[in-house]
Amino acid sequence: MSLATTVDSGHPSAPPADDALPARLGLALEDFLRERPHAELAPELAEEVRALVLGGGKRVRPTFAWWGWRAAGGAPRGQAAETALRALVALELLQACALVHDDVMDRSTTRRGRPAAHRAFATRHRRARWAGDSRHYGDCAAILVGDLALAWADDALVGAGLDPAALRRAWRPWQAMRTEMMAGQHLDLVATARREESLEETLRVARFKTAAYTVERPLHLGAALADAPAALVEALRAFGRDVGVAFQLRDDLLGVFGDVAVTGKPVGDDLREGKRTPLVATALGLARAAGRERDVRLLRDCLGGPIDEETVARVRALLVELGAVAAIEERIGALTARGLQALEGVAVEPVARERLVRLAAEATARKY
Repeated sequence: MSLATTVDSGHPSAPPADDALPARLGLALEDFLRERPHAELAPELAEEVRALVLGGGKRVRPTFAWWGWRAAGGAPRGQAAETALRALVALELLQACALVHDDVMDRSTTRRGRPAAHRAFATRHRRARWAGDSRHYGDCAAILVGDLALAWADDALVGAGLDPAALRRAWRPWQAMRTEMMAGQHLDLVATARREESLEETLRVARFKTAAYTVERPLHLGAALADAPAALVEALRAFGRDVGVAFQLRDDLLGVFGDVAVTGKPVGDDLREGKRTPLVATALGLARAAGRERDVRLLRDCLGGPIDEETVARVRALLVELGAVAAIEERIGALTARGLQALEGVAVEPVARERLVRLAAEATARKY
């Protein structure tokens, strides 16, 4: 059964095309993954990509891209819409690449309620009593899983069936997004190595590591597919930059205070991993300004290496006491408001405008 006949049949009981977006994206992903040529050459890698992509996630990136498409007048149903959906599969595969590599870099143990790829491959190596170091094997295999997901992301965009003009338009934000994502990962790595404490620099990491490829460029990609005018593209990108950073700030708070059922990762992992986030940078700035040297030392010790559960609890309490959590909440609100303001004064398809406002709220709202 085709994607179109499954969710776009026009039957009175069928949900509206936009409301059926999660199901439509899921079917498009399944169709793409089912048809991968040469997957049998590396079945364990291919299966890990499939398990990660189909095993959860909120489809944030293709959802923003879809509303970029709709904002520029893209049709909610029909052949053009189905082709656009096939192209947007690329964003979930790009995200899979980022997640697998990020988990290796952060030494994360779980992802979406299952062992992270590097841990799963390390366990397989150890149980089979293969030669060499299990951890090294797991890291190497996970890198290849991420690389395969990235290669398939390109395949998804190029093979979606876009007409040549649409593919040329989409290729520019796609090129920028891939490079910005890698640059953001590197900025994050450098920030940790340099023991970065600057709020400005940690916000720059958030801008490129998350905002660009989570909200800004997906909106740009969707709008490009629909041949949006330059003014609308710029407005959507401005919206995406601010909402994307706010999204990352919310994620930082969830990484310290969130529910594992929401995040899919153990609470406090960002602290245990010494992540250089705007939240911690804000707390350091507040502690220094107040002359609280003991608290400055505690925060720096937290960032310096593995910490125990008692220290995690102390740092969590300190982040609240210093006012860092309140400051980040205020910044999230200001960024979200500024992002919404960017949509004013430009022609946005009315249904898309309403959905973008809703998505901004969902991406940045309090969840702990």
